[in-house]
This record gives sequence, C-alpha cells and structure tokens, in this order.
Amino acid sequence: MSRSEFAEFLIARRARLQPEDVGLPSGRRRRTPGLRREEVAALAGVSADYLARLEQGRDTNPSTAVLAALAEALRLNDVERHHFGKLALGLEQKASCPAAGQAREQVSDTLRAVIDALQPTPAFVLGRWLNLLAWNPSFRDFAEPLGVFDTEAHNNFAVYVFEHPAAQKTILNWSDAADMAASALRAAVTRFPDDPALANTIEQLGRNPEFERRWREHRLTDFRSVVLRLQHPLRGDVEVEVETLDPAADQTVMIWLVDRRHARTPGLRLVNE
Repeated sequence: MSRSEFAEFLIARRARLQPEDVGLPSGRRRRTPGLRREEVAALAGVSADYLARLEQGRDTNPSTAVLAALAEALRLNDVERHHFGKLALGLEQKASCPAAGQAREQVSDTLRAVIDALQPTPAFVLGRWLNLLAWNPSFRDFAEPLGVFDTEAHNNFAVYVFEHPAAQKTILNWSDAADMAASALRAAVTRFPDDPALANTIEQLGRNPEFERRWREHRLTDFRSVVLRLQHPLRGDVEVEVETLDPAADQTVMIWLVDRRHARTPGLRLVNE
C-alpha cells in the first residue's frame, strides 16, 4: 500500500468524526478535532498501539478483518470504503499499477467517434488529471459561455471549478462540483501516484483554500455521477446530469445530459411548446 495515503486517510477520517457520531458522550472540549486514537481503536477492536503503527506507516499489512473493522469504526460510506479498499490492496504500487507509463494525451479515432456519435448530447474526454482532451460540438457550444474554455481554466475542469472567477456564480451547487473534482483527482493519485503532471496540478490547486481543505480531509464522493445546477448565461437555470463511462481508465468519457427534467415532465413540455 501507499503508506502515506493510507495513513493520511486514517488520520483524516478520525479527525472528521465527533464522539456523538459513534454513540460516545461528547465530554469536555477537546484540544484537537475528532475522535481520539484510543476511541477508534476500541470501536474497531484493535489496540491503540496497533492503530498508531498504521497511522504512522510502520505497519503495512493489516488483515481483511482489521480493515473491515476500521471501515465500520470510521463510519465509511460505500464510496469511502471502495477507496479505502484500493489503498489497502496496494493498487497504487508500481508493480501492479500503470503509473510508470506516460499519460495519453492523444485521443484515439475510435474514442473521438464515440463522442461525435453522441451528438447532439454534450460529451467530452477527460485525461487522468481532469484535462480536457476532446469534445463534440454540443459540449463546446454549451460549455464555452460558462467559461470552461477561457484562458483562466487552463483547459482543465478542476482548475475551472476552483480557479475560474465565474465558476462559483455559474455553478449553483458549486460545493458538489468541487467535491466531485477533488474526489476524481484523489482517485487518480491512488491509481497514478508517480505522474508528475498530476502532482503539478494538485500542487497548483493546493494554493486554493477550498481545494486544500477538501484534499487535507480526504473528501470523497461519487464523482462518476452527479447533478450540476447551472446559471447558464444563454439558457438560464439549467440542470445537468453528469454520467461517466469507464471511470477507471486513463481517459474518461463524460456525458452531460442537459435538462432532462423538461423531457420527463409533460406539463413543462407542453408549456415550452
């Protein structure tokens, strides 16, 4: 396993839990946020010394039973358990991970044909550090007025979300988009720990307090499927359902289903007609 990632995850998750979250009395005010190591150890049925070794990276071979007990003690949801399992299984090791290879910047003709075939549904291809690699005309038409292709976005979706001056006004549920971008980058780091361009992207974003907080807390969400509520400059209030194809690959196809609520609601459709 990646000792730093696994250890940091344990510490971050412990810090986010409050005693009342696990049925413990809150007691006096604590000097540091979250649960004490002894409390998590007791909930998981392990010794505090053993948990300390895991958090310090001095023990790198916890059993499946210990991992399951820790996941339960830390109240991990399904997304967090999946990430926790990947860390523990050592998927980020060089021997079993394609991290040594260079990221593919060129999109194959086949993948371009896929997003073109989805026209007029907006679709695009993201690289491993959320850089925009290819898109169909519908996505360009829809996303350009949002500022996604502005110079400030550096052709990167995460940079757009955290750095573009209009993003927080345009994305009405900006916090959901920020969680999605940070989670996608966290998954990429787990899979490609030695990618220098990915590390540079995270270093750049780390200067942003909102990203830094999410990264430090190991904030995780299901980045493969999310709903974005946008105040579109040309279309007004728009709801976008984001769906992902093959999210574990080096390149990912993202599909934006725009305002299907109108198509699903006969009354609204009749009004529009």
